[in-house]
Amino acid sequence: MIFNYRITETETLKHFLYRQRFSKKTISAIKQDGALLVNDTPRTVRHLLQPGDEVIVCLPKEHPSLSLIPYAQPLNVLYEDDWLLIVAKPAHQNSAPSREHPHESLVEQALAHMQRQEACGIPHIVTRLDRHTMGIVVIAKSRHIHHLMTLTSIDKIYECLCQGRIETAGVIEAPIGRASDSIINRVVTPDGKYAKTVYEPLATTETYTWCRVRLLTGRTHQIRVHFQHIGHAIVGDGLYGELHERYETQLLKCAEVHFTHPMTGEAVRVVCETPDFGQLLKTL
Repeated sequence: MIFNYRITETETLKHFLYRQRFSKKTISAIKQDGALLVNDTPRTVRHLLQPGDEVIVCLPKEHPSLSLIPYAQPLNVLYEDDWLLIVAKPAHQNSAPSREHPHESLVEQALAHMQRQEACGIPHIVTRLDRHTMGIVVIAKSRHIHHLMTLTSIDKIYECLCQGRIETAGVIEAPIGRASDSIINRVVTPDGKYAKTVYEPLATTETYTWCRVRLLTGRTHQIRVHFQHIGHAIVGDGLYGELHERYETQLLKCAEVHFTHPMTGEAVRVVCETPDFGQLLKTL
């Protein structure tokens, strides 16, 4: 991946790279296997730039971990450019490998996708979802873009179908911590970390509600724990509620993301319309 810049003020190359938000780790990698060119001449980060200089930054080729096995299955691509890959993850798939599910993860699927494109980077997951949560996952195509995305505010909107009837919008502020008897389960506890969830009902039946949800914090299992806490567990959530006879997964998805693109400065809005939770509500 190559970046071109035209210099407008006197400063060291190192200071310029920091202003462009290159991390120390990325700069170190560039010095080892990439290239820093000023007016087509290789330079060190100590070089003093002058107005009018042209700077070319060549990121090194990235190599995936040997534990990642490319998973050559088609992705549900919602948005893609030279820097980002945004996809819809199905339920029952890990975002990244785990001990219980070491392969066929989303990141391995994205790796195969990028290898077909002969990309010089590798996928780095920016927004991760639980195995059984479906919907939008943002993936950076290089270490540098991943770093930039961690500095970017990403607004994520979820949808869920929950047990019971919710008729008005509300806010859940309840601290979440790890359950004392489990390394997986989370619970609302005074000793937990601050957590805040905002929800709005979109449609209801006598026994279920379709909600639009926004997280104002990012705790593990936050939506699932908070909805259980208010007595409206997510449909199909066997960990924080109960399994459903019709659906084999929790009916929770990341439905929409908004952010400012770190390279173009443009506003990006990506929507995942499937599955249609309004239609699923009717089947319940």
